[in-house]
Amino acid sequence: MLSSSINSFINRTLSSNPTSLLRSNLRFFSSSIVDDSKLPDYKTSVNVADIKLSRPEKKEKPQVSKATNKDLTKVSKWRRKDLHGQTLISATLAEMEVDEDFKRTLQDLKTMGKKKMTLEERKNRRRALDEMGVPDFKDFVKMKQNEENQNVTPLTRSPTQILQLNVGLYCNQACGHCHVESSPRRKEMMSKETASACLSILKNSPSVTTLDITGGAPELQESFRYIVEEARRLRPDIDIIDRCNLTVIHEPGQEDLIEFLVEHKVHVIASLPCYSEKNVNQQRGSGVFDRSVSALLALNEEGYGVEGSGLVLDLVYNPLGAFLPPPQEALEEKYHEELNENFGITFNNLYTMTNMPVKRFADFLHRRGELNEYMELLVRNFNLDTTDNLMCTNTVSVGYDGKIYDCDFNNQLGFAIGSSKVFDEDAKNVSDVESLEELLNDGIQFDNHCYGCTAGMGSS
Repeated sequence: MLSSSINSFINRTLSSNPTSLLRSNLRFFSSSIVDDSKLPDYKTSVNVADIKLSRPEKKEKPQVSKATNKDLTKVSKWRRKDLHGQTLISATLAEMEVDEDFKRTLQDLKTMGKKKMTLEERKNRRRALDEMGVPDFKDFVKMKQNEENQNVTPLTRSPTQILQLNVGLYCNQACGHCHVESSPRRKEMMSKETASACLSILKNSPSVTTLDITGGAPELQESFRYIVEEARRLRPDIDIIDRCNLTVIHEPGQEDLIEFLVEHKVHVIASLPCYSEKNVNQQRGSGVFDRSVSALLALNEEGYGVEGSGLVLDLVYNPLGAFLPPPQEALEEKYHEELNENFGITFNNLYTMTNMPVKRFADFLHRRGELNEYMELLVRNFNLDTTDNLMCTNTVSVGYDGKIYDCDFNNQLGFAIGSSKVFDEDAKNVSDVESLEELLNDGIQFDNHCYGCTAGMGSS
């Protein structure tokens, strides 16, 4: 009976609009008109290259050259084949050694431990909400439903459409906004045994239409290619997403990565937090922009982001600091203009993401004394429309250790499905589950970070 209802759900969804399934499920865009009175701060300019965080010293305005896509000299300059096989890891580690925030976090981790640090971070968010008189997330949603004269309906799990696998935390970068705190120092990776269990679940879960592989830099994890190959064999029709940081394409041992992605028709969703060199390097590390642009050109050369190729290349923007992203459609147009004119780069879609007040970004806000202000921003720009397609309602996220979560944010905060404890060692694992149908009756774990997924256009 349960399988019949799920199949009926899939058929209705696909028959209604199959091309929009991924975008609607991931809540990556909205074509609706934004009500300024409800989202007072959803007005960030698309000129995101001009946005700079306040600092004591005066900052120069970013300079963006104005070449055309026909300027082959410019394209040749940015298509850095000399970077192939040249690692970014040594430079990342060197920056981590002198970065005061990284050093402080490392010291806190040694003295407090991961669990205690996470609980303290949670308390800081709760204090900020208490000062505003804002209730728990679920109660706040009910209150807003009442205000909008909507039926008060609880947020519940629907048949899983997206299976997300966090295959490990090892990364060649150490970005300041990273909600999983990845870096070259993180060695945690998904084992082949756990990966095999995930693939078995995928095979037995017909409602899943998307396999979303993330990290860390997922491509640097031992299980990445095995998962892609087996998933494509088991489910030829499935959309396989690689959450790519772009710079990984130039890492030693990844010389054939693009060829591998093409062969298995992998959908690349690449992170590029700005179209200006200065802002990207400030958020992600020195030299990242050059490598990212070169990687995008390399992907274009093999057909990614090229009309008619069938190889999808999407980009993701997230803000540099404590503000909401610009409207997605307008920013996508700006990205197309800047990247094509200056570098000859083409891509399919741009998705905007609200920064979540967890882990490194939460530390960033707390140390600048901006956490309370940011939580107020998220609450002030609560968008009830986002609750219809929250990631946690149609996604199951699996951690590198096999534990099962509602989303990747809950993964990092230790809120496992079916457990009332934080970082529960006995929480449900992929070895305990044969099909994702078994999770339909499990409640969703909501907490005070969830306001990040409902502010503006959300962060799913």
